[in-house]
Amino acid sequence: MIDFLFIARRTGKHGVIEIYPKLIIKHSKDLMIRGGDFYAIWLQERGLWSTDEQDALQLIDRELDNYADAHKADFDNYRVLHMWDAESGMIDIWHRYCQRQMRDSFVMLDEKLIFSNTDVKKEDYASKRLPYPLEQGSIKAWNELMSVLYAPDERMKIEWAIGAIVNGDSKKIQKFMVMYGAPGTGKSTVINIIQKLFAGYYSAFDAKVLGSSSNAFALEAFKANPLIAIQHDGDLSRIEDNTRINSLVSHESMTVNEKFKSAYENRFKCFLILGTNNPVRITNAKSGIVRRLIDVEPTGNKVPAKKYEELISQIDFELGAIAWYCRNVYENNKHAYDDYIPIRMLSASNDMYNFMEDSYYVFKKEDGVSLQVAWEMYKNFCTSTNVPYMSSRRVFKEELMNYFRDYKERVNTDSGERIRSYYSGFKTEKFEKKSDFGASIPEKAKSWVDFKVQHSVLDDICKDCPAQYANETGTPTQKWEKVKTKLADLDTSRLHYVKVPENHIVIDFDIPGDDGKKSFERNLEAASKWPKTYAELSKSGAGIHLHYIYSGDASKLSRIYDEHIEVKVFTGKSSLRRKLSKCNDIPVAPISSGLPMKGEKMVSTDRVQSEKALRVLIMRNLNKEIHPYTKPSIDFIYKILEDAYNSDLTYDVDDMRNSILGFAASSTNQADACLKIVSKMHFKSKEPTAVVTYEAPIVFFDCEVFPNLLLVNWKFQSTPDKEEPTVYRLINPSADDIAKLAQYRLIGFNNRKYDNHILYARMIGWSVEAIYNLSQQIINERTGFFGEAYNFSYTDIYDFSAKKQSLKKFEIELGIHHQELGLPWDQPVPEEKWEEVARYCDNDVLATEAVFNARHADFVAREILADVAGMTVNDTTNSLTTRIIFGKEKNPRLVYTDLATGESDDLIEVEPDILTKNTYLNAFPGYEWVKGEDGRMHNMFRGTDLGLGGYVYAEPGMYWNVALLDVASLHPHSAVALNYFGEYTKNFNDLMDVRIYVKHKEYDKAKKLFNGKLAKYLDDPKQAKALSQALKIAINSVYGLTSATFENPFRNRKNANNIVALRGALFMRTLQDEVQQRGFVVAHIKTDSIKIPDATPEIIDFCMKFAEKYGYTFEHEATYEKMCLVNDAVYIARYLDADQCQTQYGYMPEKNEEHGREWTATGTQFQIPYVFKTLFSHEPVVFADLCQTKTVSKGAIYLDKNEDLPEGEHKYIFVGRVGSFCPIKPGCGGAVLLRESGVNDAGEKTYAAVGGSKGYRWLESEMVHELQMEKDIDRSYFDKMADDAADAIAKYGDYELFVADDAGMPPWQKPDMPWDDVQDEAARNFEVR
Repeated sequence: MIDFLFIARRTGKHGVIEIYPKLIIKHSKDLMIRGGDFYAIWLQERGLWSTDEQDALQLIDRELDNYADAHKADFDNYRVLHMWDAESGMIDIWHRYCQRQMRDSFVMLDEKLIFSNTDVKKEDYASKRLPYPLEQGSIKAWNELMSVLYAPDERMKIEWAIGAIVNGDSKKIQKFMVMYGAPGTGKSTVINIIQKLFAGYYSAFDAKVLGSSSNAFALEAFKANPLIAIQHDGDLSRIEDNTRINSLVSHESMTVNEKFKSAYENRFKCFLILGTNNPVRITNAKSGIVRRLIDVEPTGNKVPAKKYEELISQIDFELGAIAWYCRNVYENNKHAYDDYIPIRMLSASNDMYNFMEDSYYVFKKEDGVSLQVAWEMYKNFCTSTNVPYMSSRRVFKEELMNYFRDYKERVNTDSGERIRSYYSGFKTEKFEKKSDFGASIPEKAKSWVDFKVQHSVLDDICKDCPAQYANETGTPTQKWEKVKTKLADLDTSRLHYVKVPENHIVIDFDIPGDDGKKSFERNLEAASKWPKTYAELSKSGAGIHLHYIYSGDASKLSRIYDEHIEVKVFTGKSSLRRKLSKCNDIPVAPISSGLPMKGEKMVSTDRVQSEKALRVLIMRNLNKEIHPYTKPSIDFIYKILEDAYNSDLTYDVDDMRNSILGFAASSTNQADACLKIVSKMHFKSKEPTAVVTYEAPIVFFDCEVFPNLLLVNWKFQSTPDKEEPTVYRLINPSADDIAKLAQYRLIGFNNRKYDNHILYARMIGWSVEAIYNLSQQIINERTGFFGEAYNFSYTDIYDFSAKKQSLKKFEIELGIHHQELGLPWDQPVPEEKWEEVARYCDNDVLATEAVFNARHADFVAREILADVAGMTVNDTTNSLTTRIIFGKEKNPRLVYTDLATGESDDLIEVEPDILTKNTYLNAFPGYEWVKGEDGRMHNMFRGTDLGLGGYVYAEPGMYWNVALLDVASLHPHSAVALNYFGEYTKNFNDLMDVRIYVKHKEYDKAKKLFNGKLAKYLDDPKQAKALSQALKIAINSVYGLTSATFENPFRNRKNANNIVALRGALFMRTLQDEVQQRGFVVAHIKTDSIKIPDATPEIIDFCMKFAEKYGYTFEHEATYEKMCLVNDAVYIARYLDADQCQTQYGYMPEKNEEHGREWTATGTQFQIPYVFKTLFSHEPVVFADLCQTKTVSKGAIYLDKNEDLPEGEHKYIFVGRVGSFCPIKPGCGGAVLLRESGVNDAGEKTYAAVGGSKGYRWLESEMVHELQMEKDIDRSYFDKMADDAADAIAKYGDYELFVADDAGMPPWQKPDMPWDDVQDEAARNFEVR
């Protein structure tokens, strides 16, 4: 049993015995804790450690089950409390055990290379293996390649470095390797081979960041403590600071700053390898880089392309032997580079070194020089060579000391002369030159596969293996159980079968020539790329068989290596079919790597279910991504088109016909055959004889992108009949994986602007690295979008949701577990962290479905709009509305009206049932569109700047009997009154009429509009309500489009003053004057509503009739018994009792009928739940009321858990851009709530308090709830907000009187106000005007 676990049992409810895990607090040898959380667990059956927490949970569950099975006879009724069962509570106990009860106890994993043939012990702390064995073998391809690309001295540096890594000494050697040379000289070739040698043990880094003095996070790339750190194309030519590189290479303890985590100390053990086209900047000869740098320079010789590919493919089979060989190179001369000086790099980057080299013979002859003489020589050198930045004399004096062994402040010469600052003992070794080597490889080399009629090596090896002749049909004569003959008994020149050992494999080459028959020449060419081994001609004499002894489990090998190349494996009752004719005399060689394993996916030719997927498959074939030859690619295209044609798929790829014809004609030898096949292809689906619909399942998905990781997580939609809890993960998926996913109806969150484009790029073959760059381009520059990708999905929740906010904010609102990843998006993710990223992505997928369910009414509305418009649910609200109103007209003629005069440029006759000049007033005399002192244009009317949106006016104060009148659809009615859409205004007006008819349940009238398209939604009240919501969304989107700055069919370029909003503002400003002239106070105007204190039925009736003259309809939305308005956006009010409204008006306003005597708040100050419930509604305060959602627009939020730390120390915990928090009492474990505020001069991140959090400590509300810390919530934070709200009210009157529960008015308020002579006179004047 694992050493930290004890299986316990207890009696639960109803006498049921509960078997549960008891976790022991001890120094465990099986479990490691790091950073206050699970790090790794030892898996005995695998013989490896695992960093996957799921493995630990499964191991505990297995122990529980074993215990239950062993003791089930001891009790009748029992229950096992598994880790996987969330309701058991065991998972919470596990997390508390790892995160709070156990101290950190860990050893860094994978600090030693583990080969496939390495015996592993627990103490090796290994979690992975290399896929090849460390063993001696042929390195012919390696030798041949390296002898061309690098001179012997340079090659030795590379092999010495590889050997140091294999040996394990690289963890203490204070060296790093820079491969410096022009592009295309073989730097990346060697680095790629090194990556293959140490797959899983290296990470990528950015050399430029390491050399920067301002990047505090430069060491993040090394946080997984890799054995090797690699950059293919780095740049250290502008190093600002050597310190970090020197410390890293010296394996010193360094402070590591990870984004979103606390700083910590670590001693890195990696060996740095960098490829670069630029020299490393060496600031001076004393620089630590000089003694640590091993520079490697290629010869510049090239390997012919064909030969290069052959050698690279052979090296895959030599990895174990290369590692073995390089280890010997290192161990034979471990100290070869102890005193190495990178002369080439110094001369390429250091002007001081170049000066010393230029003066080499002078200094060598004299063996000494004074500072004065050397300084004059240096100035002349700098002038003659145009050195841009000459050192000062002080710096020169110090630097010169690095080139001489001795320095004296004053010396006396033989002549008695006294000289100051004299250098002697010139270090000539710093300028030792190296020889040049290198040769080229001839284009054509003789193949090692040389067939002769000779004795067979295989006959000797397998002489004792069971063997039998073939019969006339070419099959074995009898069953193998009955075979007694051995291979030695047979004439092997006859056709026979032999049972070779199971680790004996044969690579069978059957590549055809241009005539379609097996080609010996092509088979010979392909076989020559493989490691040398015993070979035979096949029975036909044109095929080739290569024989190998495989060091792994042959049963796991895939039978398919490549087209026409098969791996023959002889397990079970399989046997080798053979007829010896010619062979070579090379022994059968071992092979351990480079072969395909089972489970590698082949391209599926199953029926595709979308035209999109069909197009992608065709394009991949045209790019030869699936088959390397033209004819098989044409065959494949023909197959998928036939399958599509014979299915119910509707498709049209006729636009690709010419591309396919051109591709077919490009075939070197089979063009005619390919063109004949193309002539038979069906580029369009059959004309449908009946309507067949296929509703693919709905799938929710999310993408995460890192430099080395593309993650696509998805799940099927859960339904009332079927729960679908499983989230599937595609880690670095293939193009085929994405094409298959594309056949579902995909739904994401903001996916039209991001995820769709990521998926599309992968589906058309982009690499993970290219997709990462695309991701950064989309995020940072808002560019890089594919036009075809917008409709990749079925719909986008963010787009159809009427409420626009982030997914994280929805999660908080819906009470969904909110999780931030905490990994920097711009850094590669260590492979052991991939599962952690996947779990984070799982959370987003589940949240996406939850938000979809919560916004389902919006989705139904989108479905209705799409149906009415004849488009799809993936089309945006704007595009759907545009189609509904304008049809397919892309450039409708819009009408502009001058609101000072009422004149318009309308040339279209308006339908009389919509507009008449006698009905609507569009002239507002006195209105001006003028330039102000600020240089900007302003909408001015009656001394008021109306702005470019709705009109807002406020007289803060405390009021009673306040009538709230609201214009129904102010902006839409303005657009109709202005005939803004010209001939299409009727369509827009019909949309509004339908909503009104549905509201009043006049369904028959609604059915007549839009040619009866809406009738099917009007028989069911629920559907009718959904239709009304859909049309509301469409109508509201129109105003945004009329005032938008981007081009769209609703935008009139003349409309700089936003006449749709302006007309409503002019009306409300005019109404304000009319109401005030009648002796009433206007307390508040907010765009489309007006609040009139002490309003009488007469003034309300006046407002309604006044609005009709302008084409508006006022609705008496509510009457407030009392209202306190504190500014133009914030007020608190209580609805008047419904019965009192009935008495006062003869009717009940809608809000009073529903909420009589209830309080209502507008604006944040009074809407805060704690404030609202404490001061006004007196409802019970619940936990959710004690939570505060905080957001930042840039950077991220952090919790600084510094309460128990010494002053000046910090422990930053990353949260994200949004979070839900509770204020916590001092001393209870709370943290300071901070946001990123910038970077200081030292390159360190700076922080500032999150708005509204200063002076308090905080914890995430989810944690507070889970740990039952409600008693630790600091209510003084909320009490202060309540006090501030009360104070705000008290500024305008008696607070206690205002919040009192009675419905009475203060003594100075009259019960009503008569419609007196002054008001009558004002009304008559208005009628005259």
